This record gives sequence, C-alpha cells and structure tokens, in this order.
Amino acid sequence: MSFINTYISLPLLGVLVFIYQTVAFHDLGVAVILLTVLVRVVLLPFFYKGARDQTIMQNLQPHIKRIQEKHKDDKGRQAEALMALYKEHKINPFSSMLLLLIQIPIFIALFNLFTNQIKNTAFASTMFLGLFDLASKNWTVVIIAAILQYFQSKLMMAKQKGGGAQVQMQKVMMFIGPLITILIFGNLPSAIGLYWLIFTAFSVVQQVYINKRLPTLEKELQISDNQQ
Repeated sequence: MSFINTYISLPLLGVLVFIYQTVAFHDLGVAVILLTVLVRVVLLPFFYKGARDQTIMQNLQPHIKRIQEKHKDDKGRQAEALMALYKEHKINPFSSMLLLLIQIPIFIALFNLFTNQIKNTAFASTMFLGLFDLASKNWTVVIIAAILQYFQSKLMMAKQKGGGAQVQMQKVMMFIGPLITILIFGNLPSAIGLYWLIFTAFSVVQQVYINKRLPTLEKELQISDNQQ
C-alpha cells in the first residue's frame, strides 16, 4: 500500500491539483473527468490491445470449443492447436488478466485519493458544476456508470450468435457486471463513481471503434475448418 501511495496515489493527486488549478476552472468534477481521460490516454495501448484481444476471443469461442472437443483426449494437441489459433489472429489470451493487473493499483490509488484526500485544502469546493458533492454518494452517477458498462458488454457480444452455454453465460455476465458496479460504487464517494463513469464511457467509444475495425472472422474460421 505504501508503494501505491508513494508512486501512484500522490502523483495522481499532484496531477489532479494541477488540472484543478489550471484547466478545470477550479471545478473538482471537471478535474476528475480530465484526469480520467488522461489516465486512459496514457494507458491506451494496453487498454486497446486488451479490449481488442478480448473481442476476438469472444468471436473465436465457437472455434475454440470445436478444438477442445476434437482434442479432448489429448491435452497436448489441444493446447498446441489453441496456441496456433491465438498466434494466427495475433492475440494474447491472458491480455484481460494484464488489464486487471494494471487497473487494480490505479483504482486503489484513486480510492485512497478520493476517500482520504478529497477534502485537501487545495480544493476550494468538492462540488461538480454546483450539482452534487463529490465527497458524498450519488446514485445517479453510479446507475449511469452501470448502464454504460452494460452497453460495453453488449458491444463486445455484438457478433456472437447461437444459444450455447458459453453465449448464455456471457449474457448473464452482461447483467452481473453492472450489478457489481452498483453494489461497489453505490457506497463510495461520487468522485470514484464519476471516475468509473468516464472510464467506462471511454471504453464504450473504444469498443465501437474496435468493432468497426475488426474484420469478420466467419470466413477465416470456415477456411480453417475445411483445412483441418
């Protein structure tokens, strides 16, 4: 925790104070939004690669299942075939785990920042545009963040077809994610909820961009199946 506080939380506080005093017109909410955008832009290569790989993995699920069934009695051949599939489409199956590892220390730092230091004397007010206090809970912010998270999950499943167990589980997760968002952020200062709202909105825009640029895989998969 001391490492996170020293090397992540305090630098983020310094950046937040700088934004607040310069380009945010002394509005803490605007400063939080700009800080969130800055964090996403700085880490964009990691988030983009992770989201892209995860989207491709979603599209490859039927093919992955066929490989698992074909080589169910030979785990070595199964692993080899899966790795060849991942290499063919230039994806890292562990990219989502990498994203989680990146986000955890940042979130802990922001949690510490917004719960323990938000009333820092550098901030004349913790109000956002005079609408609500960022040091207090705000259900509207949390609910909007949950809705955006739902749409992000839905966009990731945009090309999924069929009604298999895997697809059904993904559909359930579309609702579990927003529910967890409500349960976690509903009892935290709305500054953290606002951060997550903007963070998720950024993810939605990124996912739309990925979906537009991502080539359809059905023909490629059909060709691969015919070759096997």
